[in-house]
Amino acid sequence: MAALAALLYAWNITGSGLAPYYSVAARSMTESWKAFLFTAYDPAATITLDKIGGFLWPQALSARLFGFHDWALTLPQCVEGVVSVLVMYRVVRRWQGPAAGLLAAGLLTLTPVTASMFGHPGPDAALVMCLLLAADRYQAAVRDARLRPLVWAGVWVGLGFQAKMMQAWLIVPALAVGYGAAAPAGLRTRAGHLLAAGAVMVAVSLSWVLLMTWVPVDVRPYADGTADNSAWSMVFGYNGFGRLGSGARESGAKLFLPGLAAQCGWLYPSAVSGLVRGAVRCSRTGGERRGHTERGGYVLWGCWALGTAAVLSVIAVPHRAYTATLVPALVALSAAGLVTLWRLHRAGRGRSRFLLPAVVVCQAVWAVYVAHGYAGFARWLVPVVGGAAAVGVVALLLVRPGSVTGAGSGRWRAPVALLVGGVAMFAAPVTWSLSVLDPRYAGSAFDAAAGPRGPGPVPPYSATLPGTYLAGPNGDVDIYPTTRLTPGQRHLLDHVRRHNGGARYLLSADRGWARSKAITETGLPVLPLGGFTHESASVPLAAFKRLVASGQLRFALLDDTAVARPGRDGKPTESARIASWVRSACPRVAVGPATGALPGVVSPLTAESLHRCAPAGAGA
Repeated sequence: MAALAALLYAWNITGSGLAPYYSVAARSMTESWKAFLFTAYDPAATITLDKIGGFLWPQALSARLFGFHDWALTLPQCVEGVVSVLVMYRVVRRWQGPAAGLLAAGLLTLTPVTASMFGHPGPDAALVMCLLLAADRYQAAVRDARLRPLVWAGVWVGLGFQAKMMQAWLIVPALAVGYGAAAPAGLRTRAGHLLAAGAVMVAVSLSWVLLMTWVPVDVRPYADGTADNSAWSMVFGYNGFGRLGSGARESGAKLFLPGLAAQCGWLYPSAVSGLVRGAVRCSRTGGERRGHTERGGYVLWGCWALGTAAVLSVIAVPHRAYTATLVPALVALSAAGLVTLWRLHRAGRGRSRFLLPAVVVCQAVWAVYVAHGYAGFARWLVPVVGGAAAVGVVALLLVRPGSVTGAGSGRWRAPVALLVGGVAMFAAPVTWSLSVLDPRYAGSAFDAAAGPRGPGPVPPYSATLPGTYLAGPNGDVDIYPTTRLTPGQRHLLDHVRRHNGGARYLLSADRGWARSKAITETGLPVLPLGGFTHESASVPLAAFKRLVASGQLRFALLDDTAVARPGRDGKPTESARIASWVRSACPRVAVGPATGALPGVVSPLTAESLHRCAPAGAGA
């Protein structure tokens, strides 16, 4: 299964593409260890990403080792995917046995969002791996009430925090409730273990935030996404509690709509059956070690699934890879439930023989509902699922108790029923996942999703944001800025390098190609003005003038088509003030056109002007 995962995730590795915005930071982190430490957007470490960029550390190290290529950035994601599959197998095997472990590993491998996510550079792959490793250590802790593995679970959650911040904490209630309810120790011991592990988790989680807090502001980069240059505001405000309720314009049931369900939700019916079965089992479990492990597993995966689904339902989901954190819990519950139901069905105990056929029917009906939203993709899928469900249910009902190992013609009924029932339940997600072998359906570094584009979230960004995509005619993410500079852009950069006089910064750029693909292709120290949304005052006008006066900055590239919009406080942004000062104090330099239009793009690339700011004119 690990080999299949490696093949699937690495199939399109040479064409996986660069993640808009994040790839700029990854290149910057290969140019400067300071940028690496602070996960800065630019090589000179002027401003950070608008989030903790710990997920980029493996990518940047890979790019330092192999050179800056899209496959070098994707390689760590493939490794994280294979590790996740192996850990998924180990956790579920120790919980429910080898059959359930193998099924869980297969379902994780062949869930559409993970099949695409682990094959592209992005933040969610590292998060999923860290959370699964935390679950693995939790399982070892809850079996014997041991502190050390519980502490390691906290460490892995903290590392997951470096990848996706507070999203890593979504499983903390599951870990705490599960350990508190199932660990075989006294209340005081359990509470002490949880407090110790929680302290370690918080310390590891906040390590980057504390680094940004303790390092003087004139030595470290500006914290993007904030107005006060505070990492606390970035993590817990801009990226944290500030996003609660951000999904008000989206349906609260979006996880059940085809757009997201086709990526993460094919297993909802079987996961619910596993959760219900777990509740019944936990109510009957005794105090032996096996009972602690089983109860702890059901509490972990149940709380993980319900808590994550609740949060995803109330926040905006601009990237479908957000839903990947829900997948491990769905996979574990589904595998446990289906294996348990098969054992009950084979034993032939009264009405329990009808439970597995009922789940097969529910899975098939749900698959038809989700697939129906993509009628143009794999047209054969719905008839196959429906036919397999009908045949599978009949075959299951014909299976005699114990016939799986019996003699005679009846011994074939159980394997055939199992095979056909599996087709009914898993044909749809497997088809979606294997579609990544076709580059048309492999997803992208911006939106990791397997299969066809259909109903779902459309990211609300524009081509003017630093390093982001260009919107196509349908408002879809189907055209990316080329990572190759145009001849005009190269001519402009060559001119600046020849006349830069050894300045610290090559030039400043308020938006556009110079602060995105110029960095990804050359690694040159471009000074970005503003952050992801251009509202962060990373370089105030006074600081900009000082850079010019000291000879650290000689050129400024301005977007002449940009409309100066006020910031959230109604006042002009620092970027707008700097642009106004540059136009008045720095003469324009004629070096020929630097931009052009890309075919098929709604809006042409912006027209820009290059200005030379001599130190003598800094006081203008």
